[in-house]
Amino acid sequence: MDALLKEYLPILIFLGIAIAMAVAMVAASLILARQRPDSEKVSAYECGFEAFDDARSRFDVRFYLVAILFIIFDLEVAFLFPWAVSLGEIGLFGFWSMVVFLGILTIGFVYEWKKGALEWE
Repeated sequence: MDALLKEYLPILIFLGIAIAMAVAMVAASLILARQRPDSEKVSAYECGFEAFDDARSRFDVRFYLVAILFIIFDLEVAFLFPWAVSLGEIGLFGFWSMVVFLGILTIGFVYEWKKGALEWE
């Protein structure tokens, strides 16, 4: 059990250093930088238009399509990294399984492209 814990020690040290650096950078920016927010800096920028008073207003469906596409391709990358690391161990079956997975994603992407879901007018 002691040897197993020693294997995780570099990871814990790395996480500790990363957290300490992140906290130090945020604290340094708060201390050193001038804090002068104006109306442009605090305005809404996430969706490209000002926020409405009513939360039940309609949004364009293209915002949701872009979000879904992002999730799809983000998951693709999340599957590709472990696959690439273990490709030598999983062999030819693992390779062709990923080719089928990427083919299905490509077919879906081409379908959305042909339907005009990616056109922003």
